[in-house]
Order: sequence, then C-alpha cells, then structure tokens
Amino acid sequence: MLFQIFDAFKPRLHDSNSKVNQVALEAMHKMIPLLRDNLSPVINMLIPAIVDNNLNSKNPGIYAAATNVIQALCQHLDNSLLLQPFCTKAQFLSGKAKQDLTEKLA
Repeated sequence: MLFQIFDAFKPRLHDSNSKVNQVALEAMHKMIPLLRDNLSPVINMLIPAIVDNNLNSKNPGIYAAATNVIQALCQHLDNSLLLQPFCTKAQFLSGKAKQDLTEKLA
C-alpha cells in the first residue's frame, strides 16, 4: 500500500511545474513526522526524488522546502536508514546540494 501511494506521489517531488513541486515537498515535510520509520520501505525511492534538482534549485521556495524535508528526515527517522541513501546521493551531486548533504552526513 505504501509503495502504491509513494509511486504516485514521487513524480510530484520533481514536477516541472515549480508550484506543484514546492507543494509536494511541503506535504512531504508534514508527512515525515507522522510516518516516521514506517517510511523505511520507500526511503531509497524518496531520497533521490527529494534531493535531485531540489537541493540545487534556484527557486528559493523549492530549495527551502527540500532542506526542510531533509531536516525532518534526520529528526524523525532512524539515522541508520538514511546513511546509505545519503552517501549514494552525495557521491553524484554537485554544488550546494553536495555541500548540504555532506553536512547532514557529518
């Protein structure tokens, strides 16, 4: 069930319409404290959708929403669930996104 929901939700996290993208990130930020470690089955699918393009976005609203989501993940999920997906993404990112994710890993 969770996979079906997030399979449908994931494309909104990198929608070409910036308003849709930002609202999806803000919704994700609200869901994380409610779902907590129940997100573990979909975390490997969500991290790339949250990080790709959003942490390097020139749109300040999207960038802020993405950093809020990353912060919420760090606060509400077991850090061991985040270590591998964060490391994997940090290897292939550049610019501000790489710096932000590397700081979270540290």
